[in-house]
Amino acid sequence: MISEDIKEKMKKLAAREAMKFLKDDIIVGLGTGSTARYAIEFIAENEFDVICVATSKESERLAISLGLRVMSPNEVEYVDITIDGADEVDKEGNLIKGYGGALTREKIIAKMSKEEIIIVDETKLVQWLGQKGKLPVEILSFGWKHTMKALESYGCPTLRKVGKKPFITDNGNYIVDISIDRVNDPKKWEVEINSIPGVVENGIFTGLATKIIVAYRDGKVRIFEL
Repeated sequence: MISEDIKEKMKKLAAREAMKFLKDDIIVGLGTGSTARYAIEFIAENEFDVICVATSKESERLAISLGLRVMSPNEVEYVDITIDGADEVDKEGNLIKGYGGALTREKIIAKMSKEEIIIVDETKLVQWLGQKGKLPVEILSFGWKHTMKALESYGCPTLRKVGKKPFITDNGNYIVDISIDRVNDPKKWEVEINSIPGVVENGIFTGLATKIIVAYRDGKVRIFEL
């Protein structure tokens, strides 16, 4: 069992390693989550002269508070490099994201990016997607019960809540967490789930990561090129 202190150190290591790929005068996508937060802080600390595009309101607020220049994705034609985390990473570089609820915006920015650098600690590495038992899916609130019913063919769906109220994404939608054992065909599932009426986006990310930076408990960092 890895302690929380060691996990935080690994997150910082991975985020710091990603700084080696940044330079001035580029557009940087800012991920969402605890590991991506460190990357945002390091970008500001290193005083990179960059334009930032955030994947969530939370990351945007943090970036602005640190003095970074943030623009809307509609104000740029592309993103040079995005630095983001992941909840699961398999050996092919497929991802599950969305435990923090920002999966749709994260996928939009990833698709806009020339390079998608994923920063994780070793606990996020899995033999197959679904190993941690959860797949987030963003859905419309309109007819949400029927959308959840359609998702039952993939596992047991549960509406994510904050207290007694539904969790609301930055896009004003709901999140459904599907209990799963294994994603047998990530590309197929990603397309199929998105074809269900009411689904906005799902947390399977295939073919988007270009580098995976992994930090280990012994202090080593490995970079996997995809």
